[in-house]
Amino acid sequence: MATSRKTTRHPAAAAVTEPGAAKGYPALLAEVKARIQSAQYAALRAVNQELAGLYWDIGRLIVERQKSEGWGRGVVVQLSTDLRVAFPGVAGFSAQNLWYMRQFFQEYSAAPKLQPLVGEIGWAHNLLILSRCKDVQEREFYLRMTRKFGWSKNVLVHQIDNQSFEKSLLGQTNFDKTLTPALRAQARLAVKDEYAFDFLELGAQHSERELERALIARIEDFLRAMGGMFAFMGSQYRLAVEDKEYFIDLLLFHRRLRALVAIELKIGEFEPEFVGKMQFYLAALDAQVRQEDENPSIGIILCKEKTRTIVEYALRDTRKPIGVATYEITKTLPKKLKNQLPSPEAIARLLERL
Repeated sequence: MATSRKTTRHPAAAAVTEPGAAKGYPALLAEVKARIQSAQYAALRAVNQELAGLYWDIGRLIVERQKSEGWGRGVVVQLSTDLRVAFPGVAGFSAQNLWYMRQFFQEYSAAPKLQPLVGEIGWAHNLLILSRCKDVQEREFYLRMTRKFGWSKNVLVHQIDNQSFEKSLLGQTNFDKTLTPALRAQARLAVKDEYAFDFLELGAQHSERELERALIARIEDFLRAMGGMFAFMGSQYRLAVEDKEYFIDLLLFHRRLRALVAIELKIGEFEPEFVGKMQFYLAALDAQVRQEDENPSIGIILCKEKTRTIVEYALRDTRKPIGVATYEITKTLPKKLKNQLPSPEAIARLLERL
């Protein structure tokens, strides 16, 4: 006759098989994930720095030889052919890329402040910034933003096309008064003065609900237009306060800032009372939704039009971090914003904090 054996589970076994229930496990998981991401970033940064250093040296050698030997284009073409024969498994030695290396050295050897930055982003990103941006501070902006927010190549193209340099520097926010010094610069540059939603198929006359539905239907394009570091949390996000319900048009989460971002959509002109409503939403989010390890929630009031002085007065005494921006849904010629930018000294101070 078989006898049954009663197995006694050790308390530690339950903790092993059900780690999610263990006290402190979420913190452990978050710490390990952060460490892995840090290592991945460090490895990628090391590769980028080595590649940028290699291309810098090749560009320098070409420039020096051209000056001393009077070489023409034919020598660069020959160099490309010989390098590809010598290193058949290594890409990047086309004649065109060698000319890019030459330009890379020439342009940045005259800008020592930018030299450490070029090694921290990919070569394709460097080429985009080199070819599309001619102003030194504009290049510094896109170099630092790509590094800080991890923009992909497509996101970088979109940001340059939509004049993020100018629109970020012109942004109307109260972040200098409502956020810690560690977050101010990042937040200011993460919230632009105007957003281009030219991927939407909406007529000039549309409702706020139609705009919201259209943005959700093209959520990937929408998040790219917002800057590429946002995660979608929900639309008509419900907040219950006492016995009443309130709904935020769109709720996002900024991964680098580690902050909830509430967006209110307005199809008309900015009105001062919009700020009071947003302050209420942010207070409720911070009290009910924000996690302990997250930063204060941020609000963006997105309007079709705004008067800058009215926005300035409306934000002056607010205690919650809020930005007011406009949106455009039609393909229009870029606005001439250069003459509205802060002074070069003010831009330099802002970029240094990134």
